[in-house]
Amino acid sequence: MRKLFTLTVAACVATAMVAVGIASAAGEGPVVVEVANLRITADGHFTPSKLSKKTLEPISLAVSGKVETKDGSHPPATKEVIIEGDKNAVVNSQGIPKCSSGQLQSRDTKTVESVCKSAIIGTGQTTVQVLFPEQKPFYVNSKLLLVNGGTSGGTTTWYVHAYFNAPITGAIVTTVKIKKHPNGRYGTMAVATVPKIANGSGSVTSFNLTVDRNVKVGGKTYHPITAKCTDGKLQAHVEAKFADGSKAAAEVIRVCTPKA
Repeated sequence: MRKLFTLTVAACVATAMVAVGIASAAGEGPVVVEVANLRITADGHFTPSKLSKKTLEPISLAVSGKVETKDGSHPPATKEVIIEGDKNAVVNSQGIPKCSSGQLQSRDTKTVESVCKSAIIGTGQTTVQVLFPEQKPFYVNSKLLLVNGGTSGGTTTWYVHAYFNAPITGAIVTTVKIKKHPNGRYGTMAVATVPKIANGSGSVTSFNLTVDRNVKVGGKTYHPITAKCTDGKLQAHVEAKFADGSKAAAEVIRVCTPKA
């Protein structure tokens, strides 16, 4: 079990080479951040919001984000996202079947859904803008599959699988490594490493992803994320790094209601 509250709402972006943008938001509405030429809209919520004050209970988690530039130019590609998760939530991989990265690479969505069916713990959608030299930008879409990669040596691994059709046919697998990380409000660190899309010419412009509350396997039910509400909120800190060298950070708080 690894503590994590993965409110991975998108971080704001700075266009200067080493600039850092910082955003903070509490409440239930989407977060809109404008930094230089970039406009980021992000949202996230969990269900149910009424949780035990002392006992961990299963939740579903839905996150979404949109990245656009004010002048319509191509946004930078995301390389890495680092998430510090709330100490009052837990990632549970024990008992859930797992798939390896090798089982996801070079496979389309339907094949992964068949081969790794019991290891899928969430789904979503993404849109990527691709800009090749001397060409106009175009968009490609894909279903997202969140796949359990298991726990080994104190590290839990999740994979986010996407498969794009022509003209940039191929699978993109983002690896998420989750470890304990005691740091005040936070208890876990998750590092998501995003591979190049279309040899670096592709940038994610929108996404949504829901982590399932319940995963049923062989007559048993497992819960990928459980949480408790000790003080009326769950919190996450997100830092993103981009291909142009820029960085961004966001503090996100979502309200919960404690019950006995």
